Amino acid sequence: MAGVCVVTDSACDLQPETAAAHGIRVVPLTIRFGDEELVDQRELSTSAFWQRLLAGPHLPSTAAPSPGAFREAFEAAGQDGAEGVLCLTLSGGVSATYQSACAAAQDLAGELPIEVVDTRTLTLGLGLLVLGAAEQAAAGASLPDLVQAVRSRMARTAVLGVVGTLDHLRRGGRIGGAAHLVGSVLAIKPIIEVRDGVVEVESKQRTRSRALAYLVEKVASLGPFERIGVVEGAVEDAEAFLERLRAAVPEPEPLVAPLGPVVGAHAGPGTIGVCVVRRTGG
Repeated sequence: MAGVCVVTDSACDLQPETAAAHGIRVVPLTIRFGDEELVDQRELSTSAFWQRLLAGPHLPSTAAPSPGAFREAFEAAGQDGAEGVLCLTLSGGVSATYQSACAAAQDLAGELPIEVVDTRTLTLGLGLLVLGAAEQAAAGASLPDLVQAVRSRMARTAVLGVVGTLDHLRRGGRIGGAAHLVGSVLAIKPIIEVRDGVVEVESKQRTRSRALAYLVEKVASLGPFERIGVVEGAVEDAEAFLERLRAAVPEPEPLVAPLGPVVGAHAGPGTIGVCVVRRTGG
């Protein structure tokens, strides 16, 4: 491995084969079901997570990786020949993952150039940023240039979605300043967005059908796009949504992935999200 290695965490929702193909190292978070702790993607696959969530009595929670887990990933990158490391984490507004990565980087100060960036986003919002950085790293971009490019894309990244209910977000404490809405929105389907690194309610729709139609309209209004991704967690109408989205946004072809355990534990079943990186000047 030459040049810069890109490291991220498992909230990125990139499929393992996609990460491997791009030389991306993924540090997993931990998923808790009651007293049982499982390492994301190593001890708990995404499909197994949704089966357990839908069938089991426990509301899952998540825990950030330890600084040691990040240090292990950074050291492994150096041992493989990386000249530097760019670590992109999910939003520090919802997780201590960024702090763990920073602590690990400080431990290795002077041994290997490491830059840690809090992307202020999550799921494929993070994943698309990671993919862009990995492609540039493979083309020989320097660590400072990669950081600059990531920050440019961060300003052009948006994550919006529809959840089955706000209850999971409320109980998980991940709904930002919108918690006061929970009691009054039982009869509506909220559109959520990642705003300033936390989850907020973007708007309120009367039915799921209307919510999904609004989501397509909202996303289309943000284009044109450099990248687009779609995630879904235990969603029965995902294919119909994708058809509608492709009709409204013919290009680029979206990267489609299951919503992983890290975000799925808080968003709950019935969640479908669209993550975009707008083109420069778009």
